[in-house]
Formats: sequence, structure tokens, C-alpha cells
Amino acid sequence: MDKSLIAFILACVIPPFCLFTTLPSLQLQWRIVQSSIFSFVAGVLAYKLIPTIAELTAAAGLAGTDLNKRGLKQTENKKIPESLGIVTSVVFLVCVILFQLFQWFSFPEAIQLSEYNAALTSICFMILLGFSDDVLNLRWRYKLILPMFATLPLLVAYAGGTSVVVPNITFPFNLRSVLGQVFDLGIFYRIYLLLLAIFCTNSINILAGINGLEVGQSAVIATSIIIHNIVELRLHYSSLSQVVDGVLNQTLLPASPHLLSLVLMIPFLFTTLALLMHNWYPSRVFVGDTFTYFAGMCFAVVAILCHFSKTLLLFFIPQILNFLYSVPQLFGLIECPRHRVPRFNPSTGKMEAIPTNLTILNLFLMIFGPMTEKRLCITLLIFQGFCCAVGFGLRYYVADYFF
Repeated sequence: MDKSLIAFILACVIPPFCLFTTLPSLQLQWRIVQSSIFSFVAGVLAYKLIPTIAELTAAAGLAGTDLNKRGLKQTENKKIPESLGIVTSVVFLVCVILFQLFQWFSFPEAIQLSEYNAALTSICFMILLGFSDDVLNLRWRYKLILPMFATLPLLVAYAGGTSVVVPNITFPFNLRSVLGQVFDLGIFYRIYLLLLAIFCTNSINILAGINGLEVGQSAVIATSIIIHNIVELRLHYSSLSQVVDGVLNQTLLPASPHLLSLVLMIPFLFTTLALLMHNWYPSRVFVGDTFTYFAGMCFAVVAILCHFSKTLLLFFIPQILNFLYSVPQLFGLIECPRHRVPRFNPSTGKMEAIPTNLTILNLFLMIFGPMTEKRLCITLLIFQGFCCAVGFGLRYYVADYFF
């Protein structure tokens, strides 16, 4: 296995593992361990199934050539199976459904059935949309409309507040009467959540085009969400007073939205890493829109139901930058080609920027110069990790000065 891939997997798995051991409740730790066991088995199963399903998708005509390897005689005509995100997504669903049943029998007070089922409904809808897009090549307008319907179960199950706090900062004009005030946005807050889900499901899809990037960035975001959930659980349960010998009283261990988020994100991370082992450079399979929509909806689901939508946007800084940079092409102000990937130069073996293709892939190549596809992917994943670290800093050290 590639050393860089091993290092990336360890970077995704070790920090959450080390952090969860600091939780004050052994019972809570045990629940996370149980979810991790289910998730590890799901990851192994996904890894084993991908080559088998790849043969089936290739036989069904879901295969294509790698645009970034044109000119290389040994690979330019090689057909690579597509839409292998269907394996990850289905194995993920089986894992979380089985764990839902297991938790219901073992810890009935910890399961939130309405929110859990709403999450599964929305994720199932997006898997269907993604696979349909891979097969039918849907137009962009459908990719914007259908996620709205997929998000409706989330909005129905959403039981959080709809209020926002005005940051307590100094403006050039007099706003002292509203600084620090709480405003209830009502239906407009739910519209914001709807737009968040649409953004998440499409932003990963447009920051793509090289081996390992879609899956890699999803793994980094999932790791960041897991760390955020563990930190929030630690802060919450550490504040409870009835702790005896490091074990939290059972009566003080209510259901937590961050626990629900962990139950969804841990299997997502393991199954995603299994897919990454096949999608890492040089890719043996393509993930397709099935994975990008599935991943985006998983992130939207946990952010909405577990009430950290603004924190999620801090983890999506590269996707936001890519979207803003791509706006002229996405909205038809300038010509938008079907594939906006950089140009591969077979004589040098490096990717070269196409300035008219407005993505941060091309922007990075314009700033740092031509580089190999593998190095470009690693550079972007390091940037993703750096942005997530900045997001943590803003969330836990800067926000307290304004709220």
C-alpha cells in the first residue's frame, strides 16, 4: 500500500481515537467503541465488495477512461469502473440500520428514532439521486431541485431552535441596540438549512476531478466532525456534577445529538477510507456522483439534526472558496465545459493549469506550478486539513469574543 495513503488513513483515525478516551463517561466510551466495531466490519466488507461490484458496473457499461492520463500508452484506453460509491453508501446504510436495532435493544434511552429515521430517509434519497445521475446523466437543474425534497424529512424532524445571535462587534455606525440580541428567524432559518443541504450535496461534486480527491476531502471533513462531536460531548458531560470514580451516573446520561452524529459519522469514515484504498492514485475505480451526493447529505444530516450547521461551514472552507471561484462558470456568465479538470502533460507527467477552468485545482497549479496528479491531491488534502484546523480555532477560541 502507498506510504502516503497509509499516513493519510492514520491521520484520520488516530486523533479521534486518542481524544475519545478522555471522555468522562465509561458508558459513553463503550457506546462509541461498539459503533466503531460495527463500522470497522462495515469498512472491511466495503473494501472486499468493491472489486466484485466494479466488475458488475463495468459489465453494465458504467466505466470510462481517466481524463488525466491521456497520452500514457499503458492507461489511456483502459476502462475504469465507475459509480463505486454505491458500495460504500449501501454498506453504510446496512451498518447504521443494524446498529440502530442493536442500540434499541441495548440502550433504548439513547436512541432518537424520529431523527435517526429522518436521517436515513434523506441519505437514501440522495444515494438514489447520485446513482441516477451516474446512469442517466441528469441536468444541473435536477441536481438543485431534488436535494430540496431529500431534505424535507430533516426539516420535519428538526427540533432545534430557529434563533440567531447578532455578534457583539463594533460597527462603523450605531447598532448597539441589536448587538448581542437574539432574533427568531422562524421559517427563514429552515430555508437556510435547506440551502445548506443543497450546498453540501453539490460542493464536493464540483471540487473533484483527480484520483482520491472526492473521497479524501470527505474523510478529512468526517474526521473533523467526529473530533468536534467528541469535544462537545466531553464539555457537556464534564459539566455534570454527579460523577463517581470517573463513571457518570446512568440517570445523567441522556440522549445527545452529538452521540447521534458519531453513530452516523464513524461508519461513514470507515467505509469512506475503504473506498479511498481503491480510489487513491492510480485509481482502480471511480466513485461517481453516487458518493459525492451521499457524502454531502451525510454531512448535512448530522449538521442539521445535531445543531452545528455553522461549525460545519467552517470545515467546508475549501468547498466554499471553490464555489465562489467557480460562480462565473456555474451561473453561465462564462463558458463552462463539462470537465473542468487541469490539463495533463504526458511528456512531463504533470498536471498543468487551464486558467479558463475556474476551480481551485487550476488555481493551485497556477500558484504553485505544474505538479503530478498525486502530489496535487495530497496538497489539496493538506489544505483541507489546514482549513479544518482553522475552523476549530475560530469555533473554540475566536467565537467566544463575539457571542
